[in-house]
Amino acid sequence: MKSAELAINSDRMMQRISALADIGSTGDGGCCRLALTEEDRIGRDLVVSWMNDLGLDISIDAIGNVVGTWNVGSGKPVMTGSHIDTVRTGGIYDGNYGVIAGLEVIQTCQESGITPVRPLSVAFFTDEEGARFSPDMLGSLVYAGGLGIEEALNIVGIDGKRVGDELQNISYAGSTPCPGEVPHAFVEIHIEQGPVLEAEGFTLGAVTGVQGISWQEVTIQGQSNHAGTTPMNLRHDPAYVAAMLTVYLREIAERFGEDQVCTVGKIDLHPNLINVIPSRATLTLDMRNTDEDSLVDAERLLDTFCFQLEQDEGVSISKRTLARFEPVQFDERVIEIVERHCLSSGKRVRRLPSGAGHDAQMLARVCPSAMIFVPSKKGISHNPAEHTDVDDLVIGANVLLHVMLELADTVFS
Repeated sequence: MKSAELAINSDRMMQRISALADIGSTGDGGCCRLALTEEDRIGRDLVVSWMNDLGLDISIDAIGNVVGTWNVGSGKPVMTGSHIDTVRTGGIYDGNYGVIAGLEVIQTCQESGITPVRPLSVAFFTDEEGARFSPDMLGSLVYAGGLGIEEALNIVGIDGKRVGDELQNISYAGSTPCPGEVPHAFVEIHIEQGPVLEAEGFTLGAVTGVQGISWQEVTIQGQSNHAGTTPMNLRHDPAYVAAMLTVYLREIAERFGEDQVCTVGKIDLHPNLINVIPSRATLTLDMRNTDEDSLVDAERLLDTFCFQLEQDEGVSISKRTLARFEPVQFDERVIEIVERHCLSSGKRVRRLPSGAGHDAQMLARVCPSAMIFVPSKKGISHNPAEHTDVDDLVIGANVLLHVMLELADTVFS
């Protein structure tokens, strides 16, 4: 069979997506498989069993990243992959599609008698979501050398558990050193998780880069008091200050324009009683921009506003950085290969940046990297309603197949 005629087995790919979705199923079409939980272990074991079925050489590193390599050809491998952990109210495609599509690429080549010039690898990285352990993209950050392994293993999650202990508990504390082997190139396929492709009538996205991300946890310490007897002008109310911060984040986003997005995703009040002014409020702030200078300016505005709130409301405000990543630009050579194969599929393709963080942005630190997007219905993700049409998933996987084969034959100077 000529390589141009190669096509993945769509039924097999969808069966695997469904089988993985059953692990941690929430019963409403969604999935909850937080990183390093028992559900994550079962999901990992299933994917590893598929890797074994394909005869891949499997390595597990000290942060629990799993890489399956088809050792054909010579040289460093062309790598694909993503993650299989989810948020608590996740869908079934986010991350999972990229891992399973990668396995399908290798199996298609094996069954068709196609031998790539270089080895092909499929990886799934630990704690990409950051929903249990911050920062997000933890496994790929360590893989790329952006965070030391000892520091990573000592991270404590939202439930008080330590990364290193939880890796041991699920038997995925591997022996392969970190940082990991630098691939020849890396390409990740993913659902868009946004509305652009569907809204503008595109089937495929050639991803140009990833927004910079600033995650902060803010703690506001005020004075608890009786809700009925304390005059409004004598209050030091952390809940009010948290609300002011929430509104101000929206104002920052409007001031900087469409490249700036801001979110308050979590607010906790103490003592959290209806008739008591809180003593403390803790909230998370998520700010993103495709331009680093603009993101830095937004952070400065936030700092100034927090200082003014302290003076005006008689509270103290402390901030803790949960994650901070600069915007990433993918390799133009890989973007062009992705774009060309998208066009060869006969479908409309759009260049666009990613608003969400992805493992590819970490691999871009060490090797030529890029991404392929397929549309998300109504732009919904991190939600049980997350959906991408099967036809789009199949088209994207076929593009991944041909991109990986060309990357295996590409010499980067």
